[in-house]
Amino acid sequence: MRAVSSIGDGEHLRICSQGYTCCTSEMEENLANRSRAELETALLDSGRALQATLAAQLRGFDGHFQHLLNDSERALQDTFPSAFGELYTQSARAFRDLYTELRLYYRGADLQLEDTLAEFWARLLERLFRQPHPQRLLPDDYLDCLGKQAEALRPFGDAPRELRLRATRAFVAARTFVQGLGVAGDVVRKVAQVPLGPECSRAVMKLVYCAHCLGVPSARPCPDYCRNVFKGCLANQADLDAEWRNLLDSMVLITDKFWGPSGAESVIGNVHVWLAEAISALQDNRDTLTTKVIQSCGNPQVNPPGPGPEEKRHRGKLVLQEKPPTGTLERLVSEAKAQLRDAQDFWISLPGTLCSEKMAMSAASDDRCWNGMAKGRYLPEVMGDGLANQINNPEVEVDITKPDMTIRQQIMQLKIMTNRLRSAYNGEDSDFQDASDDGSGSGSGDGCPEDICGRRINRKSSSSSSRTPLTHALPGLSEREGQKTSAAAHCPQACTALLLLSLVLSAARPRWR
Repeated sequence: MRAVSSIGDGEHLRICSQGYTCCTSEMEENLANRSRAELETALLDSGRALQATLAAQLRGFDGHFQHLLNDSERALQDTFPSAFGELYTQSARAFRDLYTELRLYYRGADLQLEDTLAEFWARLLERLFRQPHPQRLLPDDYLDCLGKQAEALRPFGDAPRELRLRATRAFVAARTFVQGLGVAGDVVRKVAQVPLGPECSRAVMKLVYCAHCLGVPSARPCPDYCRNVFKGCLANQADLDAEWRNLLDSMVLITDKFWGPSGAESVIGNVHVWLAEAISALQDNRDTLTTKVIQSCGNPQVNPPGPGPEEKRHRGKLVLQEKPPTGTLERLVSEAKAQLRDAQDFWISLPGTLCSEKMAMSAASDDRCWNGMAKGRYLPEVMGDGLANQINNPEVEVDITKPDMTIRQQIMQLKIMTNRLRSAYNGEDSDFQDASDDGSGSGSGDGCPEDICGRRINRKSSSSSSRTPLTHALPGLSEREGQKTSAAAHCPQACTALLLLSLVLSAARPRWR
């Protein structure tokens, strides 16, 4: 019977160095496939912890911001009916619609917040002007005249202007920060799924299993050798570093906008306070407004039935105090800042992380570690980070003229999100670019999971639905001959072990932690 594996000169090997070997071609191929799968799994594992951290941050901030808005609406519903009577109840729909649109805007809907607020005040003024005398006919030209008079008379006082200025800054900062967390997690997930190239697979096989084929399975990879392999394999990923840092820096910076009079904590949870101030101002101004409007716009026509029942006016002032911060947002921001700063060097630290945490790497580069060809010291220098620095990588042949397009797309997504965060820091609501997978194919979407942020809704639907190659350090001739003798003496035992390894390939993981 033909032996499954035997000592040979290794001419049949395609990846491991050709010398005394215990590996058949089939075993080498199986080990190569296994090493590739193990690296892909290790890359996914390395990203999962960061993804989980970002997802937890997103849930925490999103839940808090929505809780603030819900509490504000609840406070409005609890206090406005008794304070303002029909002045509120007959316009309750307008208030509900306002909170609905504020939620849609926060979740990423295609809305202009200033327009939303302007439409709310116009709608509310019309209702409140009509409310004392429902029989009045108010055609469009009369409503236009009413709007012009309102601009001059400011029936709601300073509340509309103050709410517009503060709400725009607060909501833009809150929703853009949450979207940034989503985009960051999305980038990590998509980049972790980028397949490894064939040159990387060969290099990882040499790193992880070729020592077995040469009968020295106890030799652990030299540290610098391991780093060069992974710097070559993950060259494209390292190019994310600059834009990744820009994004996280911008996210840390924008949290400064969560505090103060125009901060998310003060504004989102106290929208009802500004609305109460506005209604109270209208109570004081309505008679003057009505007189001025009639003088300028004329007396509106009335329906034949004549005057309706006289309205019971509520003249009580509703003075609401802003809800003090609970400390929840402060805790969330403190945790997020620390975690985002810890994640800044994620992409360029991956090679070192894989070597130290996932590989049974040698503690030092000495004559006993595996250098890819034999036990011996590893002399080549460690390459820099990124694609351009791999032109002289001695372990992985990298074509620096062909960057990975998926990763380039994710770099663009990081740039887009960073620009939005910078605009939001200045209080500007830049248009959000839709880069969903089924759109332009340019990578990340809005980074906000559908179960949290819902679908993006446009304006119409929201309204209607309310490197020179270097060589390895090789032993001298006499030392190499000694190694042959040693290999011949020990290979049968190693071959037996290797054969067993190949038989249980799917269950054993001898090199990866």
